[in-house]
Amino acid sequence: MSDDLPARRLTDDLWVRGQLAPDEVSAARDAGFSTIICNRPDGETPGQPPADAIRAAAEAAGIDFIENPIEPGAPTPDAIDRQGAAIRAAAGKSLAYCGSGQRATVLWMLANPHELDAEERIARAEAAGYQLGALRPRL
Repeated sequence: MSDDLPARRLTDDLWVRGQLAPDEVSAARDAGFSTIICNRPDGETPGQPPADAIRAAAEAAGIDFIENPIEPGAPTPDAIDRQGAAIRAAAGKSLAYCGSGQRATVLWMLANPHELDAEERIARAEAAGYQLGALRPRL
């Protein structure tokens, strides 16, 4: 991605990253993202921007905003389904964020909206900097 908007590529249409700030949303638009997916619950860390602030910035920039927060290590079947549906429904590139990008990556791996085999998902996660081979039995 760019220095203005650091993000890690999982597929041509899905990138992940840590916490997004409202003032970074215009850089997301300029980078071609049409959808932002929030996987971080509000109040997880002190000073974290609330999802509503990012939603407002996204709406002002003409970007779709989807809130699908999950606690670390606890993706529910509903959250997995929502993530897959959001990625599949996006009109263009999606940017999913959480604390570090790892939860967003785990949700993508479990939802498998791109219908990739388990080894390909693990390899793409590793290429993005996330060591998630332990998920293999769930894929």
